[in-house]
Amino acid sequence: QVQLVDTGGGLVQAGGSLRLSCVVTARAFSNYAMAWFRQAPEKERELVAAIMWSASTYYADFVQGRFTISKDNAKNTVYLQMNSLQPEDTAVYYCAAGPTLRTDSSGYPYWGQGTQVTVSS
Repeated sequence: QVQLVDTGGGLVQAGGSLRLSCVVTARAFSNYAMAWFRQAPEKERELVAAIMWSASTYYADFVQGRFTISKDNAKNTVYLQMNSLQPEDTAVYYCAAGPTLRTDSSGYPYWGQGTQVTVSS
C-alpha cells in the first residue's frame, strides 16, 4: 500500500514563496520516482518537477529556475520549494509516485490528495 499526503499550500502574494511537502507511506520509498504536478481550473494537469531515485531531477520549462524539488529518504518526504511565485502558478498541486521518471501523469499510479496554491497579484 502506497499513500501520499501533500501539504503546504496556501495564499501568497506575487513574488512570495511556499514549500510543499509530501509524506509517503511505502516500502522502499527511495526507489520511487517522485513528481509534483499541478492543475489549474479548466486546464490539463501538468508536470512541474520530478526527482528520480538517483536524485536526478527534471523541471518543466515554465519553472525557469524558480522551483526546487528535493527529497529526504530518511523521512520518506519529497519537497517542492517555490520561489518568485506568480499568479499563473495558481493551481492545485499534487504529489505523485511511480516506478520511473515520466513527464505524463499516466506514469504515476500513486497520488496525493492535492494542496491548493493561490498567488495574488
